[in-house]
Amino acid sequence: MRQRLSSEPDRYRGRRRVPTPPRSRYAIAVTAAFAGAGVVALGAANMPDAKTVDPQALKGLGHNQVASEALTERSAGGDAASRGDSRDAAATTKLSAEQTAADIWLLPLEEYQFTSGYGVRWGKLHAGIDLAAPEGLPYKAIHAGKVTQAGYFGGYGYAITIADDKGNEVIYAHSRRLLVKKGDVIKAGQVIAEVGNTGASYGTHLHLEIHVKGSPTDPIPFLRDHGVDIKLKVESVYAGMAAAS
Repeated sequence: MRQRLSSEPDRYRGRRRVPTPPRSRYAIAVTAAFAGAGVVALGAANMPDAKTVDPQALKGLGHNQVASEALTERSAGGDAASRGDSRDAAATTKLSAEQTAADIWLLPLEEYQFTSGYGVRWGKLHAGIDLAAPEGLPYKAIHAGKVTQAGYFGGYGYAITIADDKGNEVIYAHSRRLLVKKGDVIKAGQVIAEVGNTGASYGTHLHLEIHVKGSPTDPIPFLRDHGVDIKLKVESVYAGMAAAS
């Protein structure tokens, strides 16, 4: 039978004692803990904050940000300006086309015979020119404007007067039938009536007069100055534009 040691208390009988770790392990653990804390402290000390950052560096960063924002705004403004320029260009083109259409002068008929010019005839001023054509043949406005008169006017028979905003008036007389009325806005090349023989007329024809600021003028040189030659039957180079508008 095993003899019990006198120094072993009864309360430890049957139990295993946990061995005590050597002092070197505690030393290593404590040393590592302090070393870790030191590294953290050093790292924290080296982290910059607003108070320790170089003011010149902050200034540089600010300039970079301002420059970046300026570039962004300029780019956006450039795009907007580009779009604005495109719209302005389109509007200018449209206005130019409308202005060109308003300045076009054309022949009233495609087929006709020039029979009488401007000047004194039988002691009276024949204030226009006569263009013979078949009765009922549609004729067109030689210039854009607004109809100021349309109806039957004595020796003119069925006639139309169209005035523009520059003081020019064109009178179309001896018509068989009118296709427009007073107040209508007319484009160059628009069909406005039919050739006839009404009023003081001696044959089916279109009588054409042009008045400048209230005074009659010879249509031949006037129209020639505007790109139209009545005798040669040559229209303005912009005739196609008038037809398309």
